[in-house]
Formats: sequence, C-alpha cells, structure tokens
Amino acid sequence: MEKETINHLIDTAIHQLKYSYTPYSNFKVGAALLARNGQVYTGCNIENAGYTATNCAERTAFFKAVSEGVKEFQAICVVGGRAGVLTEYTAPCGVCRQVMMEFCNPETFQVILAVDKEHYAVYTLKELLPLGFGPSNLA
Repeated sequence: MEKETINHLIDTAIHQLKYSYTPYSNFKVGAALLARNGQVYTGCNIENAGYTATNCAERTAFFKAVSEGVKEFQAICVVGGRAGVLTEYTAPCGVCRQVMMEFCNPETFQVILAVDKEHYAVYTLKELLPLGFGPSNLA
C-alpha cells in the first residue's frame, strides 16, 4: 500500500477520536476502513452503561459500510488511547477480528496500527488471527 494512502487512513482514524463516546473507560478509539472501491468508512467506539452494548470503532466502520452495500475491503487503520492520547498501538479486539474475517481475505487484508504517521505497523489479518474461522469454513 502506498505511503500516501496509509497517511490518509492514519489522519482519518485520528480525526475520529473526537467523536468517540467513552464516558466509562475514557479510552478513545478511531478507525478508518478502506473499501476496495476506494471509499473510506469511519468509526469510533461508542460505550454504553450496559457494557455489552458497547461497539468498537472497527465494527462501527464495518457496519456503516455494509449497511450501504459495501462488502469488499482492503485495509483498516486503528488508533486509540486513554483520553485520546496516542502512546502505543491499539489492536482490534477478538470480536472485531472476527467481523473482519467475515468480509476480508485474511491473507491480503491489512490492519494498520498507528500512533502517528511516523510510528505505525502493518499486519495482515492472518497475522492477527492466525487460525481464523470465516465463511470459507462453512462452504
């Protein structure tokens, strides 16, 4: 993936931190999901007093895209930190990785974890979920 595209995803994910609703943990997460068609879908984490009703930034972005008919994706950038201060990588939780398995090729889908444009790492979904269970397991 081109550095310019990565930088755009990082900037977009960081921008999403301001929309994060985290009155309980104060741990803000932003995501920018790049669809194969070039469209970027955004997400932030949204907490709820009934903790299980909380939704992660990554799933928010995926669900926005899927709700608009988009189901093919290339990459996602995830940033996060306490009070929105980015100090280390914030990796997707297990539930988010499972959602990624539903819609993405684990061999090629890229997950960008970033603190800023100079400090980021790129992983494939397979690296983050090596024995993932997805649609191909049910075919």
